[in-house]
Amino acid sequence: MTRQLLIDRVRIIDGLGNAPFEGSVLVEANRIAAVGDRSSMNLHAPEIIDGAGYHLMPGLIDAHCHVTFDEPHSNDELFFHRREALSALIAARNAQRVLSAGVTGFLDADCIFDIGVDLRDAIDAGVLVGPRMSTGGNALLTSVGGTAGLLFPEQGRRGYAKIVRGRDEIVAEVRRQAKIGVDWIKVHVTGLIPRQRHKGEIQAWSFDELRIVCDTAHELGIPVTGHCRNPQSTIDCARAGFDMILHATFMNDEALAAVIEHRTPIVPTFTFQANLADYGDRVGADPALRDLFRREIADSAETIRRAYDAGVPVLCGTETGFSLTPYGEWHYREMEIFVRDIGFTPLEAIRAATSECGRAIGLQGEVGAVEVGRLADLLLIDGDPSSDVTLLGDKSRIREIVLDGRRVRLPELPERRPISGWRVSPYSTGPLYWRDTRDA
Repeated sequence: MTRQLLIDRVRIIDGLGNAPFEGSVLVEANRIAAVGDRSSMNLHAPEIIDGAGYHLMPGLIDAHCHVTFDEPHSNDELFFHRREALSALIAARNAQRVLSAGVTGFLDADCIFDIGVDLRDAIDAGVLVGPRMSTGGNALLTSVGGTAGLLFPEQGRRGYAKIVRGRDEIVAEVRRQAKIGVDWIKVHVTGLIPRQRHKGEIQAWSFDELRIVCDTAHELGIPVTGHCRNPQSTIDCARAGFDMILHATFMNDEALAAVIEHRTPIVPTFTFQANLADYGDRVGADPALRDLFRREIADSAETIRRAYDAGVPVLCGTETGFSLTPYGEWHYREMEIFVRDIGFTPLEAIRAATSECGRAIGLQGEVGAVEVGRLADLLLIDGDPSSDVTLLGDKSRIREIVLDGRRVRLPELPERRPISGWRVSPYSTGPLYWRDTRDA
């Protein structure tokens, strides 16, 4: 007999942008079999959830998550204080923390040690309970580096990065990643250099190099995404055939025209910047850095809105996995920023975090909506996210998580204790000058 679950008499937010409506939802096996009038449904299903007074919506999908990083406070910690096997074990725990926040799917476009592939396969095989996961391997960088400057070597691998030099190494690395089973290839297209004179980051790849990545990956059936934080990088990635762009900040009119022409999906990923700008004083962040990130949002919100109005898919991603974006804490936050800074309605923001994000995990049209035929990844919420998306930050309001048609019962995770050598232990937060000791 086919497994059935009835969620009865609930207010439904479908994840497609439509107004909420009253109804019931019948799940058979792992898919939604019926939505709407309960009179045609099996009211004696083996499992019934009384949805009266609650809202039902699709599970969230985070299109920019780093489940293998384990919340580093610095690039130094991420690159030099991680061990492969332990990283894999901790990533499995962190995937459960992500699921506990109502995230039933996520994209981890680049990971340390290539362990994302093994974690994804473990989840798919039922070795552990976790969200649907799509993964890349190491991000491709040129020797100019990314956002970690001199910490990257001139060649080889470090942390989440693989340094490639020229066509042969680009092709070889894309093929290596295809061989191990990645879902995406990620390119760190822009980065930071000393004494740079450009707003945002500087482009570290030529257009021809970006085309090589896309041509090689697409021949193998693998999509490509890129980290872009300046106008020309967004232009070149859209024209080179990238399947998605992370950030796409500081766009000018030419960059905007390029993403509109190619309908290249954008994942702004403002959560990290917003957390630092809004709450950085609570964690000792540099005020200048807080202002910089605040300006990045302000300077980019209008062009992203114009792209959205022109039909460009805009997805929610949070950069979860750093000390400023711990697992299971901020997955709702991008929706809040979309509403506050970009001018989305709450329903538009929910769509950007659900049905639009299906493309990020290779399941566009299969997940992210309360619609007949879709995979049954659902949240029962105490409150109305269509009026206020921020209530999704309160995990006590998530009354039920349904993943692949089954109600999720996550184990209570034990308290985590410090691991020797895992975190950076700085001598201090600044220099100790003689003059500063005179009042001691």
